[in-house]
Amino acid sequence: MKHEDTQVDQVKKEGREKRKGGGLLRGDLLLLAGVLLFSLFFWVAVRLLSKEGSDLLVSVDGETRMTLPLDRNTEQVIETELGRNVIRIRNGSVTCEEADCPDKLCVKHHAIHREGETIICLPHKLVLEVKGR
Repeated sequence: MKHEDTQVDQVKKEGREKRKGGGLLRGDLLLLAGVLLFSLFFWVAVRLLSKEGSDLLVSVDGETRMTLPLDRNTEQVIETELGRNVIRIRNGSVTCEEADCPDKLCVKHHAIHREGETIICLPHKLVLEVKGR
């Protein structure tokens, strides 16, 4: 019995040593490949099924301020008691060009143009949402 225990312990030890070395095991690679394939499939499905937007809905603190068509280039200043944002529509895409909020995550956000995409400025309670027809 003692001899069998030492063989099991040796196998466990070898497995731990492989992990310590940083190498990936076959199961790790299969899991990684599966996650990557699923992610790719999901990304392609979303891109194929999502529609180009037609309008931009601008809301502050849950109330609609304005609706702007995406087919007209424009720049709008949204000023509230919470702060100031400058939004720009160019070639059917929306960006938040300027903001006086502390983190400026809304300014760093990529341009949006597909139905359902949003840019949110939490400090100013501003939501920019692309809508379809």
